[in-house]
Amino acid sequence: MPRYDTDVPRLPTVNADPDAIADALCNGGACLIDGLFDDLANALVSEALSLQQRDALQSARIGRGTSRHGDTAVRGDSTLWLDDPACIAGQRLLQRLDALAGGLRESLRLPIRSLEAHYARYPVGAGYARHRDRFRDSGSRLVSWVGYLNRDWHAGDGGELRIHFDDGSHGDVLPMFGTSACFLSELEHEVLPARRDRYSIAAWFRRD
Repeated sequence: MPRYDTDVPRLPTVNADPDAIADALCNGGACLIDGLFDDLANALVSEALSLQQRDALQSARIGRGTSRHGDTAVRGDSTLWLDDPACIAGQRLLQRLDALAGGLRESLRLPIRSLEAHYARYPVGAGYARHRDRFRDSGSRLVSWVGYLNRDWHAGDGGELRIHFDDGSHGDVLPMFGTSACFLSELEHEVLPARRDRYSIAAWFRRD
């Protein structure tokens, strides 16, 4: 199970049942999910490391359309979308997440119609400044999910996902191997810098 700073409230942990996840999202906006991709985790981390060694991950960009640009002061990760032909284990996870999307569509009564996801590697010292996944001029992203691929990760390694809630509080998720978090895309969040290379998979459940 994830470890937290004792001064930061823990996010609730639920099983991979869509109804349980939906209840947690409705009640608090975010949760940890237990056991969603345990059987795929080893294959996913092996694939992520292999892709990095082959320089398949590209520096992430911010913005939309023709205004997209790189800014490592805001976002320092490199990514590859899981629908790329090089992502074999990643496409197996996409199928798992697609099934979850269907369950959340029914449980939350949200118009989830599609899914996108990518591998992400943050090098030592890199992070992602506070932001929302739902763009100001578009409500297409409804629910966000992040899964972590970092073996033997400890609290002193940093790299937490920090989710900010509307009441001014926040919750931290240490990016430990096999951990995953789900939250409403309208919530502000950030990735804190880490002292080790940090690997994850980020996904978004979207309306049309």
